[in-house]
Amino acid sequence: MVKVGLVGSTGRVGSLLIDNLADDNEAVLSCVHVFDELQKALSKGTVVTNSMKELLENCDVVIDFSAPQATEDLLENALKNPTPLVIATTGFNPHQQNLMMEASKEMPILYSSNMSVGIALLKQLVEQVSSKLKDFDIEIVEQHHRHKVDSPSGTALTLGEFAAKGRGLDLDAVRISGRDGQIGARTKDEIAVMALRGGDIVGKHTVGFYNDGEFLELNHTATSRDTFSKGALRASKWLVNQESGFYSINDCIGI
Repeated sequence: MVKVGLVGSTGRVGSLLIDNLADDNEAVLSCVHVFDELQKALSKGTVVTNSMKELLENCDVVIDFSAPQATEDLLENALKNPTPLVIATTGFNPHQQNLMMEASKEMPILYSSNMSVGIALLKQLVEQVSSKLKDFDIEIVEQHHRHKVDSPSGTALTLGEFAAKGRGLDLDAVRISGRDGQIGARTKDEIAVMALRGGDIVGKHTVGFYNDGEFLELNHTATSRDTFSKGALRASKWLVNQESGFYSINDCIGI
């Protein structure tokens, strides 16, 4: 049995992972990291701790659905005790991104802003369409629940990166995330990444390609967070057998 540690156990997806692992035949929840009180029953023998060091000592692989600062703490401790890490946290600053890349030299790390199979395939489609429809304007819109703290979503930014890649562009150089006032006409290369927040929307992403007389839109809608928790659990069971390196969900599912 693969012993899984969990960071972000009090979050929405973390709670689902606890349920998923209770019914899994190949993996078991061995340790959970908490910052405050965990209001959920755990299997007997599961270690509950606020120490990343203790977490890493009690698992074969860690799944992280937390916040950037918690992930940074996890990475710094993992450098002292290399352990496979599945990271689904978003909103990292450049230092935290670099830390993750450095840590992947010492252990296998799978990072994805979205753990769903559908998004994994959508990224590939976006790159292909962007490359083929070079005269089309690209606009990305993401929708999430009112409680989401980062904007645009990590998934929307990833889709933007694949759209930019399809045209040999640097997303940071061409991305805009808002329009207001007399801004002038749209530039040829700009890629808009817009965010909507409201209600309990789990997640919807639309990548649109717009031209005179026609447009094409690629959509993905998540109707349950189970998509993310089960995707991360599958990734953890795959990652535990990999060599040190930086992986994506696409590597895990082979696309």
